[in-house]
Amino acid sequence: MKRIRRFVAEAISELRKVSWPTFVQTRNLTVLVFAVSIAIGIFVAVWDQLIQGVIGFLSSNFS
Repeated sequence: MKRIRRFVAEAISELRKVSWPTFVQTRNLTVLVFAVSIAIGIFVAVWDQLIQGVIGFLSSNFS
């Protein structure tokens, strides 16, 4: 039990040293993550459709 208390006390001590982001920083980074995720999703979807079209064209013409 003594080890658990020491661990919790040390964890709390370390968490007090952390430089936590402000609300504005957190909001801005969250928006950035969503925007980048959507952009990558669109990029992958476009390439997927392009490759599907090429494969469909090749399979219909050369099979």
